[in-house]
Amino acid sequence: MIFRPCIDIHDGKVKQIVGGSLTDKGATENFVSQQSAADIARLYREHGLSGGHAIMLNKKGTPGYEADRQQLFAALEAFPGGLQAGGGIDSLNAGTFIEKGASHVIVTSAVFRDGIINFTELESIVRAVGKERLVLDLSVKEKDGRRFIVTDRWQKFTKTELCPETLEMLSAYCDEFLVHAANAEGKRAGIDTVTVGILSQSPIPSTYAGGIGSFDDIELINSIGGGRVDFTAGSAVDIFGGDMSFERLAENYKKN
Repeated sequence: MIFRPCIDIHDGKVKQIVGGSLTDKGATENFVSQQSAADIARLYREHGLSGGHAIMLNKKGTPGYEADRQQLFAALEAFPGGLQAGGGIDSLNAGTFIEKGASHVIVTSAVFRDGIINFTELESIVRAVGKERLVLDLSVKEKDGRRFIVTDRWQKFTKTELCPETLEMLSAYCDEFLVHAANAEGKRAGIDTVTVGILSQSPIPSTYAGGIGSFDDIELINSIGGGRVDFTAGSAVDIFGGDMSFERLAENYKKN
């Protein structure tokens, strides 16, 4: 289990938000950094923390998205090959982010249309960048005790349930999974143990996000995930206004 750091970019600024609050009108903000995405990327590079993700949170085609993209490109330049890039990525633009220095592209909404998996688009993205450079973001919300993948900044439910069978099927198309428990994201109120348990059965590397508020939460992920599920933490970390020591995370949960 390793720490995968994050850079969340909204309206051209590095922020931490309450995940389920994100809409076209804005979001509930936990923290707005005075540092740029490139500054944060350099910090991760200095600590040898590769494999984190940088996500653009504005809707593609909006002025906010363009501001996000410039911040993201600067972060990729500051830590070439050290960050995965996500937000509004599809088969047409995926290659650009790889060319700018992303190790992987992260995709959700482009491969889910009308609530189902669009295998045509998924296969097009694989052709564009290669399976080894694709991360599928299978972020979820709870419904009737089950976890369903959500798209469009976690506002729309798909018909696809996060379960071992789904992970097995989609592992043929990508290198890793990234899964935010959207109902818990940004609240620092505890992890979604059900989602972690599902990810423990993934045949490829997976990263969990959502609700981490303490080092006890991280150890719970380690226990439930059998050491096989990586984690990301944002709002709880001191560089983003929280109480958890970034230095301790970087030292204790770094890739060997």
